[in-house]
Amino acid sequence: MTDTKHNSKQALVEGLNGLLADYLALYLKTKNFHWHVSGPRFRDLHLLFDEQAAQLIGVVDLIGERVRKNGAATLTSIGSVVAHTQVADQDDAALSAEKMVEELRRDNAALVKRLRMVKELAGEAGDNATDGIIDDWTDQAEERVWFLTQTAA
Repeated sequence: MTDTKHNSKQALVEGLNGLLADYLALYLKTKNFHWHVSGPRFRDLHLLFDEQAAQLIGVVDLIGERVRKNGAATLTSIGSVVAHTQVADQDDAALSAEKMVEELRRDNAALVKRLRMVKELAGEAGDNATDGIIDDWTDQAEERVWFLTQTAA
């Protein structure tokens, strides 16, 4: 394998592991908000957050398997997730529903950007399978942003 090809694959694996960390962190934050949301919109937001969390966790294994299919190791612990994620912790169980919606909207929008970056890396590495499947993940993330944007309006 040429150095360029090796470097491209290494960059892709690092991007995928970052994506994996973001999905795991965003899943936990979304479930946190699902559990702690309160107020007049409780039922709608409780259900929305649960739907979005289920969608996020549904992608986690697929990302990990893309890393393995590229011959590399995935994240192995909470510490490795923390080291690779761009999603900020949110430990305030009394956060307002409006702030929860806005924070998840922002985090999902950032995830869309990361997905697009990883898609580019997949193309550079010649990984057609990853390049193709990321389109579905991006569409899901864009839909989450859309729903959260409309919910905040």
